[in-house]
Amino acid sequence: MEFIYGLNNLRRQRKNCAATIGNFDGIHLGHQLILEQLKQTAERYNLISSVLIFEPQPMEYFNLDAAPSRLTRLREKLQQFSYYNIDRVVCLKFNQSLANLSPLEFVDNILLQGLAAKKIVVGDDFRFARNREGNYRYLLEISKEKNFDVYTTDSHVVDGIRVSSTLIRNSLAKGEITKANHYLGRPYTISGRVVHGDSRGKKLGFPTINIELHRNFPAVSGIFAGYVCGVGDKKLGAVVYIGSRPVYKGKRVILEAHILEFDRELYGRYIQVELVSKLRNDGHITSEKELIEQIKKDIKETQRYLKNIGNE
Repeated sequence: MEFIYGLNNLRRQRKNCAATIGNFDGIHLGHQLILEQLKQTAERYNLISSVLIFEPQPMEYFNLDAAPSRLTRLREKLQQFSYYNIDRVVCLKFNQSLANLSPLEFVDNILLQGLAAKKIVVGDDFRFARNREGNYRYLLEISKEKNFDVYTTDSHVVDGIRVSSTLIRNSLAKGEITKANHYLGRPYTISGRVVHGDSRGKKLGFPTINIELHRNFPAVSGIFAGYVCGVGDKKLGAVVYIGSRPVYKGKRVILEAHILEFDRELYGRYIQVELVSKLRNDGHITSEKELIEQIKKDIKETQRYLKNIGNE
């Protein structure tokens, strides 16, 4: 899969393509339908498949503090796109110049002159350009004049509910991990590189790996049963903590994972942490002694939960 950052780099590598555009935060079941249609369209017309995304995401650019929490960082998106055999991912820096483009300017400058799009696939709720003025209907109206075809993908509905990134964020915030994973079509995963922590877990008798979140604020918090992936061929069961460690008056949100029956060092490794069930919320523990007893309970509950789903 080819990754291109920036409009200038894109123009130097123009190739006729079938393209889709969006945030693709989470790459959930609805996004996956769009990607599948994109691949089919590209293959049918002998084009390369291209996905156009933006960093930062538009809402983050306009008001970072009010923007919704990220489900997936750029690197995590790229990993998911690769699973769908997308030929090319183009990332443009979202700034005021891009935000000010009219729908026509966006089509001319970005989609046609930049991407060289011959076929465009979008979701039924797609909006683009200045003040979100552009949509599927607009693309359809100008497609003949501009010599491209446009296709729309219907929303994906599960149990009468439209799957969206917002729906998944709300499920995660409520601790409904199984429901969120169902809408995602896979376990909710946070990826990152293992870094040095303060070794508090090891001193308590429960060594942990620490991962930099690289997020303004996470979509989830609390203690979870999950898996660590990227260490050998098998998933490793783990108790996962996401929070600011209030028992130690922490300020920064971190991710720590205690891998069950594992004692190797993983510093510098890039790993994935999958969440499968929420055990409890953070914040009610007031002493290290109480914390140690609670961690023991969390480990037992995680072992029991992972054993049960392994037997299903």
